[in-house]
Amino acid sequence: MPYDNKRHHRRSIRLKGYDYSQAGAYFVTICTQDRECLFGEIVDGKMVLNDAGRMICRWYSELKNKYPDIRCDEFVCMPNHTHFVIINAGGNVRADRPGVRPGVRPDVQPDSMGETSKPSKTGEHAGSPLRAVVQWFKTMTTNEYIRGVKQHGWTPFPGKLWQRNYYDHIVRNEHEMNRIREYIANNPLKWEIDRDNPDAISGGMATPQEPPQ
Repeated sequence: MPYDNKRHHRRSIRLKGYDYSQAGAYFVTICTQDRECLFGEIVDGKMVLNDAGRMICRWYSELKNKYPDIRCDEFVCMPNHTHFVIINAGGNVRADRPGVRPGVRPDVQPDSMGETSKPSKTGEHAGSPLRAVVQWFKTMTTNEYIRGVKQHGWTPFPGKLWQRNYYDHIVRNEHEMNRIREYIANNPLKWEIDRDNPDAISGGMATPQEPPQ
């Protein structure tokens, strides 16, 4: 079965009205256009990066230099997509300030009963908007990939390198953060049934399961 953009489009769950520039941890997935496998291959459950894949990794590590108020967390570059977690310190809010547990949004810290408060939408501690961070990453990787095509014979991409949209999820507590980190780390092991694997899709083996939440 050929790739169908409507059938296999990754659903966005961005919250309407939520301020993505405020302090918090965000799980992000970005896929190549038409799920083209451009960054390497999976061999024995491990991702073997090609030059383009190594380039993707370099630009991810540059995010913290471009945006000093964010911290890069778990990351994987797959043949046709990336998963990563970034922690936005919210502008003048330190990510490691006392009382804020790593990987948990400061405005949803669990109380003594394990419940969390509702997310603040005021953006009081505004930082780098997630949309801007993702767009910069896509722009820089696209530009360098184009140079790779021209100078090193990398595989040309159809139209655009990345899909226009992306998937994101607000990490709400430490338990969820640990499960997402595990999901990202184990992603290469599950490539044969990955919903982004064209061979799994065509063979009817792809699983519709989203990352743990």
